[in-house]
Amino acid sequence: MDLQIALLLGQDGITNGAIYALLSLALVLVFAVTRVIYIPQGEFVAYGALTLASFQAGKTPGTLWLLIAAGIAVAILDLHQVLRARTLRKIPRIVGWNLLYPAIAAAVVFLLKPGELPLLAQIILALVLVVPLGPMIYRLAYQPLAEASVLVLLIVSVAVHFAMTGLGLLFFGAEGSRTPAFSDASFEFGLLTVTGQTVWVLGASLFLIVALYLFFERTIYGKALRATAMNRTGARLMGISTVMAGKLSFLLAALIGAFSGVLIAPITTIYYDTGFLIGLKGFVGAIVGGLGSYPIAAAGAILVGLLEAFSSFWASAFKEVIVFTVIIPVLIWLSLTTRHVEEEE
Repeated sequence: MDLQIALLLGQDGITNGAIYALLSLALVLVFAVTRVIYIPQGEFVAYGALTLASFQAGKTPGTLWLLIAAGIAVAILDLHQVLRARTLRKIPRIVGWNLLYPAIAAAVVFLLKPGELPLLAQIILALVLVVPLGPMIYRLAYQPLAEASVLVLLIVSVAVHFAMTGLGLLFFGAEGSRTPAFSDASFEFGLLTVTGQTVWVLGASLFLIVALYLFFERTIYGKALRATAMNRTGARLMGISTVMAGKLSFLLAALIGAFSGVLIAPITTIYYDTGFLIGLKGFVGAIVGGLGSYPIAAAGAILVGLLEAFSSFWASAFKEVIVFTVIIPVLIWLSLTTRHVEEEE
């Protein structure tokens, strides 16, 4: 291995690690707030990328129908709940978010012909369809079991993952898709050539990380999420809705996942089940952070990206094995250094 190959592998590792870092932050956020090990996080990567690819191919993405169906299901559950509790003032908000919003999105898709829109408009429209699925999934699958044990929530996550993977196969088919690059530019730095898409990935990832930091530090909703992550009972006693916190954390996780899929779609071919493997690598970074530290999780994700890149050079057949083996020493270290607390029944 010479210096040029090492630089290329390092560039590839850092680019992939930036995406894994975003997914790690989303996984840590969801787990800290809701105690859910969010296995379906990777499916939002595939949904975001394949929805954008469907627009560019002139097709109506299946995520539109999923948004409509999930909105109807959530509206039925919420309307039944408010009618029993006689809190009728919530009805307009329920109807607006769960019925009117999907209807408007469907009208935009059918009237504007997204395949003829600029790339930025296509990306925004793809996020409009995919991101609301996050809080809807929380309402349908996790909110009724919010007080269940971590094991039960993990089983639910596995079920949701298989359901979303199957729907992805139904919506997008078994063939992979790749979208055009955001930029055709390239930059020379000595022996290293950096493509414009790589700059977009790194810049967008850094921007999103900074935006999340400012959100948690400067906004009331961000502080509410932090309070819920630190002490759910205390946050509830202070008037912070844990339901709102759960929905907001799933919304942010869906945004991060779908946006990550849009970023990597020009770099790699995305299949309906590609997101699972990408999400697992983000999960490795989250495990390195102990599912509790955002900076350590991000650093662990960058390490995973570099390890994957260099492993593909030295032992490409075993690169996945090498990446996932990192979990073992980390778990052993955490088991030896972390004080164990029995979960309350």
